[in-house]
Formats: sequence, C-alpha cells, structure tokens
Amino acid sequence: MQTINADVIVIGSGSAGATAAGRIAMDSGARVLVIEAGGRDWNPLLRVPLMTGILLRNRYANWFYHTEPEPHLNNRKLFWPRGKVLGGSSAINGMVWTRGLPSDYDGWAQTGLPDWSWDKVLRSYREIEGHWGGETELHGGTGRQKLSTYDRINPLSQAFLDAGQQAGHPRVTDFNAGAAVGVGRYDYTIHGGRRVSAARAFLRPAAEGGNLQVLTGARVLRILTEKGRATGVDLAIGKRRVTVHAGSEIILAAGAVNSPQILMLSGIGPADHLRETGIDVVADLPGVGQNLRDHLLVRVEYDCTRPVTLHNLLRADRAGKALLEALWRGTGPAARFPLEAGAFLKSDDALDEPDLQAHFLPGRSTAAVRMPFSRAPDRGHGFFANVYQMRPDSTGHIALRSADPFDAPKIHGNYLSAPRDIAVLRAGVRRLREIIAQPALDGFRGAENAPGAARQSDAELDAWIRQVADTVFHPVGTCRMGNDAMSVVDGTLRLRGIDGLRVADASVMPTMPSCNTGAPSQMIGSKAADFVMAALNGRTAA
Repeated sequence: MQTINADVIVIGSGSAGATAAGRIAMDSGARVLVIEAGGRDWNPLLRVPLMTGILLRNRYANWFYHTEPEPHLNNRKLFWPRGKVLGGSSAINGMVWTRGLPSDYDGWAQTGLPDWSWDKVLRSYREIEGHWGGETELHGGTGRQKLSTYDRINPLSQAFLDAGQQAGHPRVTDFNAGAAVGVGRYDYTIHGGRRVSAARAFLRPAAEGGNLQVLTGARVLRILTEKGRATGVDLAIGKRRVTVHAGSEIILAAGAVNSPQILMLSGIGPADHLRETGIDVVADLPGVGQNLRDHLLVRVEYDCTRPVTLHNLLRADRAGKALLEALWRGTGPAARFPLEAGAFLKSDDALDEPDLQAHFLPGRSTAAVRMPFSRAPDRGHGFFANVYQMRPDSTGHIALRSADPFDAPKIHGNYLSAPRDIAVLRAGVRRLREIIAQPALDGFRGAENAPGAARQSDAELDAWIRQVADTVFHPVGTCRMGNDAMSVVDGTLRLRGIDGLRVADASVMPTMPSCNTGAPSQMIGSKAADFVMAALNGRTAA
C-alpha cells in the first residue's frame, strides 16, 4: 500500500475545497494535498459557458445522483447532478455569482456563530472576488475569482427587465448590494468568455509554488482516526489502495451529499444508523446527514413570436460554429451563459425582504446546443423564467445505502413537506405571470405552455407544482454549524468530538442562503483557509 504525507489534506476540489486548498498552499507554505474523485479538467468544453446545460445532464464529470421517491412530489425521483471533476460543481454549474442577504449571515451570527456575521463574510467575499467593477466597499477587485457581467443582452432578456419595472419592481444594478429587491442582471464566474471554476481560480496558481499536490480519480474509503484525532485518509485509486497522512489537519470539502457520506463511512454520524449499516461507531454525531435543504423551482414557459431565442443554436452548423468561436476566441453566443437577467421578489408585499429568486432565459432550455444525432423534439422559439423560494422550511436528510463506499447514498429531499413552501412557490408563479403579462413583452409573448392558461386556481397550480417542480442544484446543511446537540461542526468548522478534522463546504450552512450557492461555498472555503492558517501559526483567526 502506498503512503503519502502532507501537512494539510483537502478532500474535494469543488467551490470550497479548491478555494481553501489554493489559499493555504499559496499563503502559508504548508504542504497541501487535494483529493478529487473525478478526473482532471482538461476537456476544453468545460470552459465553454453554454455547455453548462449539457454538462448538467450528462454523466461526464458528474456524480449523476438521484433522490429517493419524493412523497410530496408525486413520488418522483429527482435528478441531482453534482460535479465530479477538478473544480467540482463549479466546473459544471450555471456560474451565477450571488452572495445572499446580509440577514442570512447575521442570522447565523445571532445563533452563536460570531465569525459568520455579514461584515465578516463580506471581508472574505472581497478577498475572493476579482469583480468586473473593480474594488469597492462591497466588492473585491483583485481577487482570483474573476467575475463579469453583460453590457449587451438578448432583446428578450431586456424586455423581461422592462416588464419587471412595468409590474412595479425596481431596477437593481447589483444583486449583491444588500437586500436588493427587483429585476436586474447577474454576475458570473466567467472571464474572457470562458468559465473560471474554483480550480482554475485557486488550484492552478497554487500549483506553481511546488507545495500543492492533487490526486484525481481518488475515491475516499474512510477518514482514519486515532485516539480521537483524524490522522489520514484511505483511498482507492483504480485498483491501488493509498493511505495519506495529515501532519496538521484534514478539511472535508466533498459537498452536501458526499461529506456526510464520507463521515458516516468513517464511523462518524448517527450511531443507530451506522450500526444498522454495519459500521463501527467512532463518534456518535446525530446531526450528520440531517438538515438537508435545497431550492425547488418551477418554470413558467411561453412560446415566442419572434426568432430571437436560443432556438437558433439548435441547428448543428450554427452550434458547431458557436462552439468553435467560444473555444478559440472566447466570443460568440456559446461564450456566455444565457441566464442574463433575473429577479429577487417578494411573495407578499408586506414582507421586509425578498423570498423569491428568478432567472430568465431567452430559450426553452439551457441545453441550447444540439448535439449530433439528437432526437430532441424541435418545439420552436420560446422562453421561460424560473422561480424558487429562497428560504424553504422543508428539510430532508442523507443516509447510507450500504457500507460500500462505491454505493451512492440515499438522498431524501423531502421537498414541500412544510405547508408554507408550496404557497410561496405558487405566489412566485403568479409574480412571474404578472411580469410576463406586461406591455414590454407584447411583441414576444405567445401562448403560455406552462403552467398553461387553464391552470389558475390554487389547487390547479399546486397539482402542477407537485408534477413538475425540480431541484435548482443547491443542496446545503447536512453537516451544519452550531452549538447544539445536532450541530456537526463548531463556528470554526471543527468537527465535534474529533480533533484535526474540519468540514468546509455547503454542508455546514445552518440555513439556506438567499441565493445561488456557489459564491457562499467559496466564501466558506476561504474562511476555512483562514481558520487553518491561524491554527498552523498558533493563533486565532480574526
């Protein structure tokens, strides 16, 4: 059996893991080893923004998970794509950069997590960001995560923004400026027309220093513990078995699905569940795998009466030209992600802050590039806006299917189990209908395909939601921070009951942030780096 030594081991190279590993390697000089179950991000198509829709639906670079039958969604199994490649989900996601509301983080701080208040996480965000607008009080201008937005957008996207204002929603110039309410354009992890994953932003430059090692195709079998301390990791790399030892710390950053799975495979989790699965209990932590939260969306879709949508890319010759232009020059329609506009809305005008988020697409699908020999039906020009409740009450859990590390875990989303959630989602559908009914879209709007004009009552909309609602790919919370018996890590991300082990990814979020989760995950990775580097230097992180 091969043995490898490092000062710090990081399990997972996604949004949080790559950020943490890169910063520790570059800023501390420690020997850092990154473990990634997927392969290298060599494929140039991973850098083409418009390929996102296909990557999310394809087995390539994807764990390709599915939930168990969801009881409140007509017992449907939802497809859960998660990135399985260097960069993790940041290599295949929609690249939208939203940070959430200040109240999200101040709420965490008020539960006894003072390091996670808005002013402190803003400091981390500014350190990460290379914002297109440069350095400001709200944004960092020189960070490694390059961000961009679009000066020119599809006329249909512009019409959506105009319609939103006509419906009474303010125009927002920066969705990341406080508790923004209204319609506007998003920022993206795109630079020069190419995706900038967390691995591209943080691991590539860190590799130049010589103290960063990356193992790809490395499946974690278990985290090793000795006398209450995490000491290393057992891996399978093909048919080889490899043990890696950590001189200082291990950071588990495998995501909201795989992090709790790895802990439980290592004997860390709910004791009864571990025993039922045949795993010896190392530490009884009942909160591992619990508190699963996710965003659930529906799409309001219409025919479009003008030929201005992504449907133009369904022709193989046009798609091929667009891909080549994006690959070689970073320009053209494939060099941008088409969720150009969106909204943060209130389901009820009496609310103090928005509770709905929407993305508008000038097409019927983000998978706009038709692949060769595709049999997908040609439905003509159309557009949609999706909407989801930002802070759902429903919670689910992750469980082991067996003690086999190669067996996919059980995902129980438990969507819409809280009665309020479907009411908020239904209100979101009506908000979108109000916007799309405005004069600005009169020249584009055709028949309503979904939900369909015939569905108007609460009961009709609720039945439709249960039939079609889908994940937004934002799972969080399964190893949550806190100070109570069900918390898994403390405020500095240290695992309760086991020294030398931290969890740093979306799984530690106590509650769902009001946004896409890529940016908060990178912020968590950056704060983890601060905590670890402070420990290496024998001090407390500020």
